[in-house]
Amino acid sequence: MTTDLRVLEAPDWDRWFGTLERAFGGALLSSEEEREAWRSVTECERSVGVWDGDECVATAGAYTFGLTVPGGGVVSAAGVTMVSVAATHRRRGILTSMMRRQLDDVRSWGQPLALLTASEPEIYGRFGYGVGTRQLSAEIDTSRVSFRVPADADGAEPVRLRYVALDDAREAIESVYARQVPGRPGMLERRPGWERKLLIDPPEAREGATALQCVLARRGEGDGAETVGYALFRVKALWDAAGPRGTVLVDQVSAVDPVAYATLWRFLAEIDLTSTVSVSNLPVDDAFQYLVSDVRRANVRLKDSLYVRLVEVGAALAARTYQAPLDVVLEVEDAFCPWNEGRWRLTGDVKGASCERTADAADLSLSVRELGAMYLGGTSPAALARAGLIRERRTGALTEASAAFASPVAPWLPHGF
Repeated sequence: MTTDLRVLEAPDWDRWFGTLERAFGGALLSSEEEREAWRSVTECERSVGVWDGDECVATAGAYTFGLTVPGGGVVSAAGVTMVSVAATHRRRGILTSMMRRQLDDVRSWGQPLALLTASEPEIYGRFGYGVGTRQLSAEIDTSRVSFRVPADADGAEPVRLRYVALDDAREAIESVYARQVPGRPGMLERRPGWERKLLIDPPEAREGATALQCVLARRGEGDGAETVGYALFRVKALWDAAGPRGTVLVDQVSAVDPVAYATLWRFLAEIDLTSTVSVSNLPVDDAFQYLVSDVRRANVRLKDSLYVRLVEVGAALAARTYQAPLDVVLEVEDAFCPWNEGRWRLTGDVKGASCERTADAADLSLSVRELGAMYLGGTSPAALARAGLIRERRTGALTEASAAFASPVAPWLPHGF
C-alpha cells in the first residue's frame, strides 16, 4: 500500500489527533476546554500526518520555542511533539520518513536545534537525539522532614503567601517564570497560549485529588506588592486508623529569590492533614535538597528528560558560551543529517564562540548524539568518553572540552510539550 506524507491542514486536526490518542492507548484529553487548548497551540504548518487513503496513520508536530543555552542566550528550537504511528502500519519506515521530513524542515526554518521528550528513549537515539537534561522526583515524608528558611537580607520586605484563583494568577505566574528563563539552560521561552494550556485542570484528570490550587509569594503591601514566587499543587486526602495522611501533589514551585523559594516549600510541607509532598520534576541541583532536614526521607530519584538534537552543528555550537577557553577540532559523525558530518573547529570562552569547517586534524571524535547530550552542560564529555562514546585524538583535549562545556547551573526542562 502507498501512503501520503503531508502537512497538516486545520480541518483535519481532529482525525490527526485521534490517531495520536489511539497510539497512546486512549483519550489523552478529558475535556473540551483541554482539547481546544491543545488545538490552539498546534502549529499546523509545522506538523505532518501520514495518510493511507482517507485514514490518518501517523502524526508528528513541532512547536516553536526559544531554548536557553549556557551563557544565558536563547536559541530558536523546534519542539518535536505528538509523534505516533498506528499499530497497523509499523515496520514500514513511516517513522523514519517523518523524522527525515521533520529535520529537513527544521533546517529550512533556520532552527539549529530540535528537542523532544521521549515516551520510549531507545527510539530517538538513531535519529541523533541525546539526553540533554535530567529531572528529579521526590516523595518527601513531611511527618519526619522539615524545611529551613534562610535569613532574608537586612531591610527586605517579608514574604507573604496568599491563595489566588488560577485565572487571576496567570499573569503573575508567567512573570515569575519569564524571570527564571535566562538563568538556567534548558528552559523554554513560551509562545502565547501556553499559559492557558499548562493550567487547565479537568476534574477527570485529578485522580481523587482537589482542583489545582495556587499560592503566590509576595513582598510588599497594596499596589506596590511584587510577586516573587508561586506554587501550584493539589491535595489528595487519605485517612487510616492512625488519622490523616494526605499527600500534597506539587505541579510547579518557583521563586526569584532563595527566601521566597524556601518559604513556599515550608508551606507545602506544613499543609494540614498531610504527611507527604510528592513532586515529579525538579532540576538535579534544586535547592530543596539543601533545605530539608533529612534528604534520605525525601526519596529523591533521577530520570531522563529533554532530548537534544543539533540540526546545524556549526550554528548550534556557536550559539552558546563556554566556561573555559576552548580551541578544539571535533570530528562529527551524523549519518542521518550528513551535512553535519566532518571536522569542525570550535573556539570560544565566556564571551562567545565560533564554529567553522576545518581540514585540521581532529582532537575529539564523537557522534551528533553525544553532542546533543553535552550541549546544555548537563553531561560531561569526560563521562561520555569513559563510556567509549567520545574518542580523544589529542592528549588534553577531553579535559579542556569537559571544563568548557560545563554549566554552573544544571540544565532543566520545566514542563513537557
